[in-house]
Amino acid sequence: MDATAATLEWQISDAPIGYEESLAAMQTRVSGIRAGTDSEQVWLLEHPPLYTAGTSATPEGLVDANALPIFRAGRGGQWTYHGPGQRVGYVMLDLDRAHGSVRARDIRAYVEGLEEWLI
Repeated sequence: MDATAATLEWQISDAPIGYEESLAAMQTRVSGIRAGTDSEQVWLLEHPPLYTAGTSATPEGLVDANALPIFRAGRGGQWTYHGPGQRVGYVMLDLDRAHGSVRARDIRAYVEGLEEWLI
Protein backbone atom coordinates (compact mmCIF):
# COMPACT_ATOMS: atom_id res chain seq x y z
CA MET A 1 0.00 0.00 0.00
CA ASP A 2 1.41 3.43 -0.90
CA ALA A 3 1.48 6.42 1.44
CA THR A 4 -1.53 8.02 -0.24
CA ALA A 5 -3.80 5.06 0.47
CA ALA A 6 -2.60 4.93 4.06
CA THR A 7 -3.40 8.60 4.75
CA LEU A 8 -6.55 9.15 2.67
CA GLU A 9 -9.73 9.33 4.74
CA TRP A 10 -13.17 8.71 3.24
CA GLN A 11 -16.08 10.48 4.88
CA ILE A 12 -19.65 9.74 3.82
CA SER A 13 -22.34 11.95 5.31
CA ASP A 14 -25.84 10.50 5.33
CA ALA A 15 -27.79 13.67 6.16
CA PRO A 16 -27.71 16.80 3.96
CA ILE A 17 -24.99 19.29 4.91
CA GLY A 18 -25.50 23.02 4.37
CA TYR A 19 -23.23 24.59 1.77
CA GLU A 20 -21.67 27.16 4.13
CA GLU A 21 -21.16 24.50 6.81
CA SER A 22 -19.39 22.22 4.34
CA LEU A 23 -17.15 25.05 3.10
CA ALA A 24 -16.11 25.90 6.66
CA ALA A 25 -15.35 22.24 7.40
CA MET A 26 -13.30 21.90 4.21
CA GLN A 27 -11.33 25.09 4.92
CA THR A 28 -10.49 23.72 8.36
CA ARG A 29 -9.47 20.36 6.87
CA VAL A 30 -7.31 21.95 4.16
CA SER A 31 -5.55 24.08 6.80
CA GLY A 32 -4.86 20.90 8.75
CA ILE A 33 -3.56 19.10 5.66
CA ARG A 34 -1.21 22.01 4.94
CA ALA A 35 -0.03 22.02 8.56
CA GLY A 36 0.46 18.25 8.52
CA THR A 37 -2.06 17.68 11.32
CA ASP A 38 -4.95 16.24 9.28
CA SER A 39 -5.09 13.45 6.72
CA GLU A 40 -6.20 13.98 3.16
CA GLN A 41 -9.88 13.36 2.62
CA VAL A 42 -12.57 12.53 0.11
CA TRP A 43 -15.93 13.71 1.43
CA LEU A 44 -19.16 12.46 -0.14
CA LEU A 45 -22.21 14.42 0.89
CA GLU A 46 -25.52 15.85 -0.18
CA HIS A 47 -26.56 19.50 0.09
CA PRO A 48 -30.09 20.77 0.68
CA PRO A 49 -31.57 22.19 -2.57
CA LEU A 50 -29.50 25.18 -3.74
CA TYR A 51 -27.64 26.67 -6.67
CA THR A 52 -23.92 27.36 -6.86
CA ALA A 53 -22.72 30.06 -9.21
CA GLY A 54 -19.43 29.75 -11.05
CA THR A 55 -17.46 32.69 -12.41
CA SER A 56 -19.49 32.77 -15.66
CA ALA A 57 -22.92 32.64 -13.99
CA THR A 58 -25.31 35.51 -14.73
CA PRO A 59 -28.73 36.18 -13.18
CA GLU A 60 -30.31 35.65 -16.59
CA GLY A 61 -29.15 32.03 -16.46
CA LEU A 62 -31.77 31.13 -13.86
CA VAL A 63 -35.52 30.98 -14.46
CA ASP A 64 -36.29 32.01 -10.87
CA ALA A 65 -33.34 33.41 -8.94
CA ASN A 66 -35.46 33.55 -5.77
CA ALA A 67 -36.54 29.90 -5.78
CA LEU A 68 -33.53 28.52 -3.88
CA PRO A 69 -30.51 29.80 -1.97
CA ILE A 70 -27.61 30.85 -4.21
CA PHE A 71 -23.94 30.59 -3.28
CA ARG A 72 -20.96 31.93 -5.22
CA ALA A 73 -18.45 29.14 -5.77
CA GLY A 74 -14.73 29.52 -6.38
CA ARG A 75 -14.85 27.57 -9.64
CA GLY A 76 -15.35 28.21 -13.31
CA GLY A 77 -18.56 27.58 -15.18
CA GLN A 78 -22.09 28.76 -14.74
CA TRP A 79 -24.87 27.40 -12.53
CA THR A 80 -25.04 24.06 -10.75
CA TYR A 81 -28.21 22.80 -9.11
CA HIS A 82 -27.77 20.65 -6.01
CA GLY A 83 -30.85 18.67 -5.09
CA PRO A 84 -32.17 15.71 -3.11
CA GLY A 85 -30.24 12.50 -3.74
CA GLN A 86 -27.38 14.22 -5.58
CA ARG A 87 -24.05 13.25 -4.06
CA VAL A 88 -21.19 15.72 -4.22
CA GLY A 89 -17.61 14.58 -3.87
CA TYR A 90 -15.07 16.98 -2.41
CA VAL A 91 -11.44 15.88 -2.71
CA MET A 92 -8.94 17.48 -0.35
CA LEU A 93 -5.37 16.48 -1.14
CA ASP A 94 -1.91 17.90 -0.57
CA LEU A 95 -0.92 18.64 -4.15
CA ASP A 96 2.60 19.55 -3.04
CA ARG A 97 3.34 15.82 -2.97
CA ALA A 98 2.99 13.06 -5.52
CA HIS A 99 -0.09 10.84 -5.59
CA GLY A 100 0.51 7.52 -7.30
CA SER A 101 1.72 8.26 -10.83
CA VAL A 102 0.81 11.96 -10.56
CA ARG A 103 3.78 14.20 -9.83
CA ALA A 104 3.53 16.92 -7.19
CA ARG A 105 1.83 20.10 -8.42
CA ASP A 106 0.83 18.53 -11.76
CA ILE A 107 -2.75 19.78 -11.64
CA ARG A 108 -3.57 18.73 -15.20
CA ALA A 109 -2.47 15.13 -14.55
CA TYR A 110 -4.34 15.13 -11.24
CA VAL A 111 -7.62 16.23 -12.89
CA GLU A 112 -7.16 13.76 -15.76
CA GLY A 113 -6.47 10.95 -13.30
CA LEU A 114 -9.51 11.86 -11.24
CA GLU A 115 -11.69 11.91 -14.37
CA GLU A 116 -10.32 8.54 -15.48
CA TRP A 117 -10.96 7.03 -12.04
CA LEU A 118 -14.52 8.36 -11.89
CA ILE A 119 -15.52 7.45 -15.42
